[in-house]
Amino acid sequence: MEVFSYLSAFYENQRLLMQTPGPIAKGTEPDVEGARLIIESALAQGRHVLTEVESKALLSSFRIPVAQTTIARDPTEAMLMAQQMGFPVAMKINSQTISHKSDVGGVRLGISSGHAVRSAYTGMLAEVQRRIPDAKLDGVVIEPMLVRPNAREVLVGVTTDPVLGPVIVFGSGGVDVEAAQDRAVTLPPLNRFLARDLMHRTRVIKLLGEFRNRPAANLDALEQVLLRVSEMVCELPWIQELDINPLLVDENGALALDARIVIASRVPGADRYAHMAIHPYPAHLVSTWQLPNGTDVVIRPIRPEDAELTQSFVRALSEETKYFRYMDAVRELSQAMLVRFTQIDYDREMALLAVTQVDGNEVELGVARFAINPDGESCEFAVVINDQWQKQGIGHKLMGVLMDVARAKGMRVMDGEVMKRNTRMLKLAEALGFKVEAHPEDDSVRYISRKL
Repeated sequence: MEVFSYLSAFYENQRLLMQTPGPIAKGTEPDVEGARLIIESALAQGRHVLTEVESKALLSSFRIPVAQTTIARDPTEAMLMAQQMGFPVAMKINSQTISHKSDVGGVRLGISSGHAVRSAYTGMLAEVQRRIPDAKLDGVVIEPMLVRPNAREVLVGVTTDPVLGPVIVFGSGGVDVEAAQDRAVTLPPLNRFLARDLMHRTRVIKLLGEFRNRPAANLDALEQVLLRVSEMVCELPWIQELDINPLLVDENGALALDARIVIASRVPGADRYAHMAIHPYPAHLVSTWQLPNGTDVVIRPIRPEDAELTQSFVRALSEETKYFRYMDAVRELSQAMLVRFTQIDYDREMALLAVTQVDGNEVELGVARFAINPDGESCEFAVVINDQWQKQGIGHKLMGVLMDVARAKGMRVMDGEVMKRNTRMLKLAEALGFKVEAHPEDDSVRYISRKL
């Protein structure tokens, strides 16, 4: 049994390692700039805990559904807002210094009249000030009291490990979350497989299925929330803690009722994902370009699912081009080589494809890649272009983009080895400003290098 457990664990770990660190959730693009402005404003005021309104605004920036929220700063304004919203309503204290409102008497639920709203406003402020005399209070938050009889309460959160960086948490939610102790954790970035795997490692997943007269919860909506949270921690390195609790999930979707976000100052660096243990797919490097004949070309980082595209590309190369690229008689790539070329660590290497559409199918025109050398300051490159698409500036364009990426990663030198007979590549290297020298160990090879 112990042997089988090791085999099972190895298989599962290998399956997880093969997952794409994907760009992020599909659908509407997030308002990353708006989210950054919210964080920068709070940090400029010397605050590291966002208010509920700010936290929900941050979630909304990343297209996570949140409950409607308004702020009232006196009892009459609270009554008018509640009447416009429709009874019953929920009221919570609005404070920049109080995170757990229910612990200090700062929450009232199921308020069903204007008179009750006014009384709850004054009573709640008095109760909180009695418990925390120094608390900074800024009115109350008013929300509609949602009636979703089939909803289950779950928690989605983020915590920061001093070594691994941000970690995503999922589990049972509600006020009894500490007692339930039903949580699973994983490292971002997530894709659909990893999000589902995280969900199924908790006990609450059984409650999300269909039972008795309750329909199954919409797991696709929950999955999207997890993907969006993954996107948030990728794009917002200031986030130290995040709690969406409760997140209501039913057959109609998911809705965040409450949120708490803790932020920290961070000095921006050259690598926008330096705060993460696993580098996500660098979607910001995707760009478009046109050949002189008007053909539209997309330049993008390689993905693990490009294995078949890469195999077809290599098969279509002439024998001479294959030999110049691999310095060996390669007919096609082995499975191990395909994995090595397409499942890359974006933090240590980069492979940029130039692709276009031909008869409705994606076709690879060329690829340029680099791998960072052990010194951490230089990188070795390689580039190859489909024979039928050469002499159209594709190699020059790919190398230009590749050098920009290497430069942004702090590389100072890019170098490589080129066959002496490969005159076209040597010409391209000289045009790009590379210095061509004789190889110290092999007269049939030239060493080329360029300062970045």
